[in-house]
Order: sequence, then structure tokens, then C-alpha cells
Amino acid sequence: MSSIRLFVLDSFARHGEMHGHQLKLQAEQEHVHQWTDISVGGLYGALKRLAAEGLLTPVRTEREGNFPERQVWAITDAGRAALADSRRHALETVVLRPDPFDLALTRVDPDAIDDLVGTVHERRRAVRRLLDDEIEHHRRASPWLSVAEKHAMAHREHRLRAELDWHDTLVDALPEIVADEEAGARHALTPGSPGR
Repeated sequence: MSSIRLFVLDSFARHGEMHGHQLKLQAEQEHVHQWTDISVGGLYGALKRLAAEGLLTPVRTEREGNFPERQVWAITDAGRAALADSRRHALETVVLRPDPFDLALTRVDPDAIDDLVGTVHERRRAVRRLLDDEIEHHRRASPWLSVAEKHAMAHREHRLRAELDWHDTLVDALPEIVADEEAGARHALTPGSPGR
């Protein structure tokens, strides 16, 4: 599921014909880069991809003042159908991506086991900072958000709280993790011992 695809098609369905710069301004006005995985800079490429798929169509070119000509686009019937599919898919699909940290935690360098405790504590502090920043950002943005947008922003805050809770359990388990990793490293160095 592509968030940028959903945003672009929805913007054209809601606001009608526009050129890429107008779409970029719309994204900036809605601050989508702060509460979604959309990069405002990626909008121009998305326009081209969606046009190549027949979901957007060129309508005309416009020139304002000394600015270069800009292509004005409109959503097609196929684009409206794709938008409906994208909305449904986004609402129905749960996305939980694996965190590379989990793999790294299970593959600790035996020579760097002592660094693990500091790394985990620093990571926990980083999550706490992200949560604090998110709470403050939500507080500042709240007066201008719709009810749905408030819930969308709160989703990230709740996910960060859950991440912080998990890090707290990880910090508590660090002595056991370190002991287990050290035992595994010693076991691996014993001649004739099978791997774990």
C-alpha cells in the first residue's frame, strides 16, 4: 500500500485539476510529512507514475508570471477506481514492519557484548525523545486538526508509547541477555561443541 498514491489521488478527487506545485503546497499545508510516510519531494515522481498508469491525465499547461510552464493534471475514472481500492486497502490492512534492531539483537557480536547495554539504553532514550517530540507536535497541531486527523496523529504517539514499554522490558532483561550471549560465545569456542 502506497501512502503517496492514496494522498495524490485523493487530493485530485477532492480539489480537482492542479499542477505539481499546487499539490506540493497542499501537502505542505496539511503537514503530511509530519504524520505520514510521505515525502513532499516525492510528489512529482508520483504524479509521473500515476500518469503512466493512466490514473491521472494531462489537461493543459499553465504559465504564471515568469515561472516555467506547469502541467495541469486531472484524475481519470481509472484513478477514481484506484483511489477507492487504495482507501479500502489502507483501512483494512494492518501494517507492522519488522524492525532491523530485532535481527541485530539476536546477532550480537561476541566481541561487543559489553556495548549492548549502553546501546539499548541510548536507544530507549531516543524513543523517549521521539515520544516527547510527538506529544509536543500533536499539542501544537491539535487546534487545526479534524477529529480524524487527531486520531491519525495519536496513532503514532500510541505506537511510540508501546515501543517505549517494550524497551523498558528489554532494559530489565539485559543482564539475562548479556549472560546468555556470553555463555553462547564461550560455548562456541569450546572445541567439538555444536553451534546453538
